[in-house]
Amino acid sequence: MRRTVSRRVRGVDEIRSSRGGRATAAGPLCHEGNLSSMTKPRITLVTSAEMPNLYSDEAGLPDALSERGADPQIKIWNDPGVDWSQAGVCVVRSVSDYARDRSAFLAWAQSIPRLLNHAEILRWNSDKHYMIDLAARGLPVIPTTWLEPDQHLSKQQVHSRFPAMGDFVVKPAVSSGVRDIGRYTANDTDQRQAAILQAMHLLEQGRSVMVQRYVQQIDVNGEISLVFFNGLVSHSVEKRAELHPARITDPRMHEVVVTAQQAGEEQWRWGEQIRAVLHANVRSLLGHDEQFLFNRVDLVPDGQGSFLVMEVSMVDADLYLKATPEALGNFADAITMRAFW
Repeated sequence: MRRTVSRRVRGVDEIRSSRGGRATAAGPLCHEGNLSSMTKPRITLVTSAEMPNLYSDEAGLPDALSERGADPQIKIWNDPGVDWSQAGVCVVRSVSDYARDRSAFLAWAQSIPRLLNHAEILRWNSDKHYMIDLAARGLPVIPTTWLEPDQHLSKQQVHSRFPAMGDFVVKPAVSSGVRDIGRYTANDTDQRQAAILQAMHLLEQGRSVMVQRYVQQIDVNGEISLVFFNGLVSHSVEKRAELHPARITDPRMHEVVVTAQQAGEEQWRWGEQIRAVLHANVRSLLGHDEQFLFNRVDLVPDGQGSFLVMEVSMVDADLYLKATPEALGNFADAITMRAFW
């Protein structure tokens, strides 16, 4: 495993009591002995029925939050038995089924008083048409052909929109993780036919479809994921997706091989450039800026000194908290700070 770049999320650590008191974002000099007399903030980690117990590398998160003076619990977003008025700060985590009923998920998000990330950010980021917004603001993104249900495309028309050479990817605009993504070889008749069938199946379900050339640099360099908490760099990983030609990903799996990776200064500059564009976009959506509790940026070097944005994840992002020793603590610090605000 390569050496990891990990920069401690600041804030909680920076208000640590010089007399040995426990630091919280409630204010300076909060001592361990005083925590029992304080009201512990309720933090609800929001999951789904198919992944009710968080991602596997987040299993230690409730304990980490408890150690920081919070009162954590885990609840499923569409469980009718949950009283969300008593949920405190709600942190969206393994809501891996939101794409099945995005409208219901977004209606739930709008109903939650203290939700991280913000409901309007979830609305924008849960549909990959957001890539059009990023491109309009000058970020280099993978060129995409969009197939829309209201175009009523025939199989021949879908076929004509696929690349003539090389590998390409077909995927829905609304999906979680790597579900329903297919990689195909353009000049292989059987694979091209399979790609047409996949696209038509998605369109018939009323789902928008993205067609992108497969970026060969992924095979050379892998994808780089930069993870930010409360706007500060936490850690980076290299991802190599197990997505092979003529294969659609198993809908139950997040198929990536993750390795801790030392991101260079150039890559961090790219991350900051992307983050600045995201905040500009948020200001246009909300009329004001909004801090992201978590934000994962996936990119790949383009081989010409720049990068291509693969994805920006602010809904159910896998944050790879086992990739570095500090990552889980960084996230717990970031959540606790927001709970005490």
